[in-house]
This record gives sequence, C-alpha cells and structure tokens, in this order.
Amino acid sequence: MSIKNKLQLLFEDKKELSVDEIVSELIVSKQYVHRILNQFVESNKIERIGLPPKTIYKLKIVSKKKEVITENISSEKQQFLQENFIVITEIGQLLYGFEAFQNWCDKRKLPVVKTIDEFIITKDKYNQYIDKNGLISGLEKLQSTKGYDKIFIDELLYLDFYAIERFGKTRLGTILHYAKQGQNKMLMKILIDEIKDKVQTIISVYNIDAIAYVPPTIKRETQIMKVLANGLKINLPSIEIQKIGGIIPVPQKSLNKLEERINNAENTFVVKGKVSYKNILLIDDAVGSGSTLNQIAGKIKNKKLAEKIIGLAIVGSFKGFDVITDV
Repeated sequence: MSIKNKLQLLFEDKKELSVDEIVSELIVSKQYVHRILNQFVESNKIERIGLPPKTIYKLKIVSKKKEVITENISSEKQQFLQENFIVITEIGQLLYGFEAFQNWCDKRKLPVVKTIDEFIITKDKYNQYIDKNGLISGLEKLQSTKGYDKIFIDELLYLDFYAIERFGKTRLGTILHYAKQGQNKMLMKILIDEIKDKVQTIISVYNIDAIAYVPPTIKRETQIMKVLANGLKINLPSIEIQKIGGIIPVPQKSLNKLEERINNAENTFVVKGKVSYKNILLIDDAVGSGSTLNQIAGKIKNKKLAEKIIGLAIVGSFKGFDVITDV
C-alpha cells in the first residue's frame, strides 16, 4: 500500500492529525508528508487549520448538497458573492464567496438560493450610496447630526459601511473587525490589498498633499493603523497626531452619548506640526459618530496646518443615512 493511501486511511481513522503525528505513524520524512498533505488540501480531501508551528490537518467532509446547489447559482451571482461576501468561522477559517454564503445560511437554517437573491437586493440598497469612484460620502450625515457646535471636516468618506441589515458585517467590516481584534497581520495585509487602490483614488481626486492617521486608544502589540501606514506606502508628508489622556484610556466606542465622544476627542488628541498644506487626508479605521475625525480636523485647522481636510474611514456606520434620504 502506498504512503498516500496509508495517510488517507489514517485520516479516516483519526480525523485530525499534526505533521509530527503523521511522521510518527508512517515513519516518513516531514518533507514527504508536507508534499502529500499539500496534494490533499488542493484536492479538498483535508483542510489546514492554524498556522505553523501549531497547524492541524483535518479530514474534510464535503456534502453532496453543496455540489448540487452550486449548479443552481449563475456565474454572475457567484461572482457577486465572491466580491461581497466573506465569513471567518468560529474556528478561524477564512471563507469567500459561495462557500462563505453556504456556511452562513447553514448556520441559520436558511435556503441558500432564495437568500442569495435577498442578499443581492439588500446590498443594492446600500450600493446606491456609492459614487462613481467607489466611495461613500458621510458628510451630510455628519452635518445633520445634532450636537456639533461646528463641522470642521470638509468631506467624510467611507470605503464601505461596517454592516448592513440582516446580513451583518460587510466584507471590509469583517476583515477589519478580525484584523483589529485578533491583531492578525495576515488579515491586515488582505485589508491593505483591498483598500489601497481606493485610497490612491482619493489622493488623486482631492489633490491630497499630506496625510495623517488617527492614533489608537488601546495599547496592542500590533497596532492596525501603524500597519496600514506602512503597508499603504503613501509618499506624502505626514502630520503627527498623538493620543493622550488620563490613567485609564477610554475608547470612543465605549461612549454612548455624542457630547461624551466630542469631549473625549477634544481633550485626548494633540496635533503637532508647523508646515501648512492645502488638502490633508485624515484616516481612521472605523467611524461611528464621526466625532474623532471632526475634532481632530478642528485642531488641525486651528493650528492652520491645512485649508481642507478630507476624512476617510475604512468603514462607517449606516445610522443617519436614512435621515439624509428623507431630506
């Protein structure tokens, strides 16, 4: 019996194995085991879970139901899912497109074909806010929010909404959430690849001549804004923004009242710089009320460091857009 066949039987018996366990059972080299495992992964017989050196290989059971359903989905709908739907499972698997949607529906006991149509209709409702450059303007939302003494920011852009009704986090919202909360560099790289072209579009359309990043509130070993700054590689001068505060750091998202968020942003950020610019791009990862970007923009303008400030959030809250449509 070949080593490959022995390994297949071993998986059918044990269900999940590490490379060291396979080497011990079959008395073969690690290099040979890795070669066979890669073949098994490519042929969808097993799945790889975790990252080296804590990788586990698990027997993958693909139901016939999935194969039948795929045939009933048009290539256009499958492409739509590939571009718009992503799932990170409870065990850390990253799924795209139809596979992700199938997983999402199975968890909720929903009919896949019907639910795909409902997802496309729902997503189209939100896509109406996306302009020809693939951007969403949240400025009117900000201007219509009661509680601000003054709007300092000249434009507020989202690359996508954080979440949509019923279906939850968007593709970008999901990647950002798990990249930030899990300090996952792989997801941060995926995020950079997803957004870099749109960021360059903004720089071109708005004639940006300087950049600034909103610093994080909570100390983490891997700070997503620093990774973004290094990964986007924007060749422009930068304005330094520092986060200060009391003994206990208070994240904006932990504050429910707008006046508290404005007060937090006004008193815990410091802008440094002496050179003035025409158009600054001020980047944050996610925007809810917009108070952080707006108050920092005010500090930049008070120091006469910019004529115009374009705020950019990778994702933003949809709340308030329903008000705009009624104006």
